[in-house]
Amino acid sequence: MKFKNVIFATFSPWENGARMPTNGMIEPMLKFFLPKTKRFLLIDEPHPGSDRVIPVIEIYSNGKLVKKTNSSIFVSWLYPFLMMQNTVGTRIPFKIRDFLAIIDTVIGKKNKYELFIGLESINALAGVLLRKLGFVKKVVYYVSDYSPSRYKSGWFNKLYLFLDRLAIANVDFLWDVSTAMMPARIKAGLNPKYASKVIHVPNAMYPEQINYLPFEKTEEHSLIFAGTLGPENGPDIAIESVKFVCQKYPNAKLHIYGGGENDLKRLSKLIEKLKLQKSIVFHGFMTDQIKLSNEIKKYRIGLATYKAIPGSPRWWADATKIRLYLAVGLPTITTQVPPLGKELIEANAGIVTKDNAKETAEAVIKLFSNPDLYKTMRANAIKKAKNNLWENTYYDAISRMNIDKTR
Repeated sequence: MKFKNVIFATFSPWENGARMPTNGMIEPMLKFFLPKTKRFLLIDEPHPGSDRVIPVIEIYSNGKLVKKTNSSIFVSWLYPFLMMQNTVGTRIPFKIRDFLAIIDTVIGKKNKYELFIGLESINALAGVLLRKLGFVKKVVYYVSDYSPSRYKSGWFNKLYLFLDRLAIANVDFLWDVSTAMMPARIKAGLNPKYASKVIHVPNAMYPEQINYLPFEKTEEHSLIFAGTLGPENGPDIAIESVKFVCQKYPNAKLHIYGGGENDLKRLSKLIEKLKLQKSIVFHGFMTDQIKLSNEIKKYRIGLATYKAIPGSPRWWADATKIRLYLAVGLPTITTQVPPLGKELIEANAGIVTKDNAKETAEAVIKLFSNPDLYKTMRANAIKKAKNNLWENTYYDAISRMNIDKTR
């Protein structure tokens, strides 16, 4: 599988002049496409709230970075307006920036591309325009999260849904990370005929992440919560559940990998209130995903205790946290929120509970007190994660697309 020219337009937060790892699929896309592509163009659009606001253009030739530059002078004229609204959140000037940066970059370089992949609707729509202008053959709209009621502002949410539908109607292919997204769109009013464009492109792991320890080398009565620590992700529920678990297993410990000053303050107060200082261990935020996998494989159970917040994108998104746990052989306890929970049950690799501490604790105790059940779920977790690789995810997606490739 070889390609001539590919464009990927996406986003990332930037801090201290560097791209952060919590970005829009940049690393897996580079690892997949660079060995297979003569020319790869990455357009990286800094998130609002980053310490830079002008997009970064990276050009790769035969797998090597040959040029890295800022977006054009034309886009840099937006700089004052971008700085005025450079706070975390969705900002219209940044969306205008993204669209213009893509169009200006591609037209300015005068190259033609066989494949354009845009993460988010604005990027995909820019690809559609480039296709109409003859610069692109096929356009993919890559969707990492979706919610029919994403924004509290009525008009802004309608604009969000309109752009999503407009992109779907005009692109060649739709890459959804979760099979729950299209039914939610149709329920919200999308014409069902567009379901034929969907290709399921689930999140995945690198080969080095699918690596587990022998059961005997894992820590007894240990729990893990990894990821961002905002309330919607449920670290509070995980911590509160430890209070109940410790009543039966006093040596139980919850290990938390994540960061964020405000979130850490909130959680530290909760731990102090519950008198769980000896039962909770903070390890900080780990940017290296392979290193993180090597760290967490020594624990026994993964917690993905998402809160059931109406309208949260987590109801329809793919839960990378769960995939991370399964890859290192951890039976996982999650809530009714992530669609991946259904797959956990089908694979008998975990337990789904309501989003509260007591039910979470009951599930933990059930696994700790039943070695046979635990080992069965551990074996099933290992089996389910075995082929969950980015290479397989993208290879399958490309294989299902009728595009011209060099041979």
